[in-house]
Amino acid sequence: MEAGTAGKARIDQRARVLKDEASSSKPLEARVLIYLWIAAGSALGGVARFWLSGFIADRIGETFPWGTIIVNVTGSFVIGFFGTLTGPDGRLLVGSTARQFVMIGICGGYTTFSSFSLQTLTLAQDGEWLWAGANIVFSVVLCLLAVWLGHVAALMLNGLKGA
Repeated sequence: MEAGTAGKARIDQRARVLKDEASSSKPLEARVLIYLWIAAGSALGGVARFWLSGFIADRIGETFPWGTIIVNVTGSFVIGFFGTLTGPDGRLLVGSTARQFVMIGICGGYTTFSSFSLQTLTLAQDGEWLWAGANIVFSVVLCLLAVWLGHVAALMLNGLKGA
């Protein structure tokens, strides 16, 4: 099987597992519990985002949205690392509810694409075109780099299986 086909098969398999977790064939209590875990993760991620963004703003200032960039970069690293570490070929076997708690809940509550979009729009509306462009470039490039680094770090850790 080609690498691209194998990757697509793993993604399809994981999508089926996630769909099964929330499917209507599960008892209502089990489905509600999954939603509660995701909500709890979202709350934790949101609080972490609020704290870290404020921490960065207090130290660097709010002229440029460094707090949002740092949150999105670290969140990208975490989702890349955790997704690979706990994936079908990963070193750490966790249930789909735990993956949803971290990847949908915590990372979803933590990362801030809507904040990024609003801050970029505000910079552009203020005529700060260079800063708006820099925000786009930094966010996209650094987040892609971070998700890749998280993925690579987890692959390396996965290689230590049985070691």
